Amino acid sequence: MKKKKVLSGLLALAMTASLFAGCGNATETKTEGSPAADTSGSEAAAASEAGGEEQASSSGYQTTYGSKQFNDVTIQVELFDRENAPEGSTISDNKWTKYIQEEMKKVGINVEFVIVPRADEIDKMTSMMAGGIAPDIVLTYTYSKAKEYYDQGGVWDLSEFVDGEGQAENLKKYLGESVIDMGRTNGDELYGIVARRATTSRSNFYVRKDWMDALGLEVPTTVDELYNFVEQMVKNNPEGKTDVIGTTPWDDGYFLAAFSKLASDPVQSLVSCKLTRDYVDEGMKEFYRFRNKLYNNGLVHPEYYALPTDDYISYIVNGNMATFEDHVNANIDGRNGYALQTLRKNNPEADLVAIPPLKNIWDDKQYTTTYSEGGLIAFIPKTADEETVEACVTYLDWMCTKEGGFVVSHGFEGEHFEYDEEGVPVIIDADYNTSDKNWISADLFITGNGGYFETIEDYNKATAYQYPGYEDHFIQDQEYALVGDHIGDIDDSLYTSPSQAELAADINLAKEEWLVKVITCPEADFDTNWDSYMAALKEAGVETVHEERTAYFESR
Repeated sequence: MKKKKVLSGLLALAMTASLFAGCGNATETKTEGSPAADTSGSEAAAASEAGGEEQASSSGYQTTYGSKQFNDVTIQVELFDRENAPEGSTISDNKWTKYIQEEMKKVGINVEFVIVPRADEIDKMTSMMAGGIAPDIVLTYTYSKAKEYYDQGGVWDLSEFVDGEGQAENLKKYLGESVIDMGRTNGDELYGIVARRATTSRSNFYVRKDWMDALGLEVPTTVDELYNFVEQMVKNNPEGKTDVIGTTPWDDGYFLAAFSKLASDPVQSLVSCKLTRDYVDEGMKEFYRFRNKLYNNGLVHPEYYALPTDDYISYIVNGNMATFEDHVNANIDGRNGYALQTLRKNNPEADLVAIPPLKNIWDDKQYTTTYSEGGLIAFIPKTADEETVEACVTYLDWMCTKEGGFVVSHGFEGEHFEYDEEGVPVIIDADYNTSDKNWISADLFITGNGGYFETIEDYNKATAYQYPGYEDHFIQDQEYALVGDHIGDIDDSLYTSPSQAELAADINLAKEEWLVKVITCPEADFDTNWDSYMAALKEAGVETVHEERTAYFESR
């Protein structure tokens, strides 16, 4: 049975260190469906059950599922509670937790789930770590917090359980080296196992294709072409409307990629986060100049800064929005109420399509802002003994098999999906899946975000089936969202600078005070207002945050 080591009082006190607010939060993605995956986990389990000899790695640990028969070891695994369990089920006692427990018992591992409210996971994690009562597998989307615990000596280095030949083979194959390395520090040390996103696609820029075709316009490829494109849509739209909103030029995706001067620098594009980039990225001045031009020429909403979400949606579904930037697949995502399906109820001939990223104004290359390859990170506190760690890594390895993560994420053939002629799973009954598994599958599948998929192409094909009649839109959106060179997640949560918690409020206050002035002032006053904005950011301490982030990322 499992044994626990007792943390020293000093370590327990160290675990109470406060969490600094990051430049942004990683975003979760959820989908269903998956093609067939590697079956090495089940083959290894079959060999083990058949009495095959156990093959220890060079370190002595065996963490490939089925390569070792454990002796009734119990592991505790954190499970997020979103308070969405259907009637007749609880978050810890349901069809899927029972399936996991039954599969792990085949190799002598007992799984207990420790329930943590998703909304309070940081506070709960902090108190559990401080009290030495954290589960054996702890989950978080805040990498900096996990690394903080590791640096304080409270988290296992998993490299000896993963890196050796024959160890965690399913995990290494599914996650890949680049994702695994996201959990490393100090060279080869591995402080956590990062989940792999099914896709890193983040956002699209959408246009009214029916208007574009009627006006004989080409898809814009440069910033200047886009301005002319939007102007034609507003002033000469084929429906003769006089209240059309030209665009919504947000600053964290399509337009950032077109204007950022740091886009070509993989280190500096990470150093520059949402809190600091207006100050440190020369391209942002030109972006806001562009926004100022749009505003002064009536191509954006006159009160864009106070536009309610409902009004924004209304402009789209009533056909009064010519172009807009939003999350990937927003044009067909009916959950948000402004999908193309709704627009066509008002105008059957309407069409909303994504277009590729613009050429960057500095080097003429195409860039796309994407999410990080990694989702949440799982780490193992030092309160677990070595055999427990070995069993935990075996559990994570199983999650990377067809019998593990694939089933947990996508269900069973014949019940939840059928394969099409290309081997892509097609959902049988979306409503059934929603009530039977979707409410919990993403939180149980802790080595992946967005579903179990071998490739992005597999993800695109399988997920497109969720949008009947709009499969081509889905595929095109996904492909355009990954065109060109990729800029890392601008809301990067890998690192929070030491001074950020203290300075973030003042920096954001300066942004709120000056950005509306910068965008809405007469064009002739833009430079003067921009200089005042930069001075306000400097006074608020933006340089300190930037220097700390620079030192961190340049040393990695």
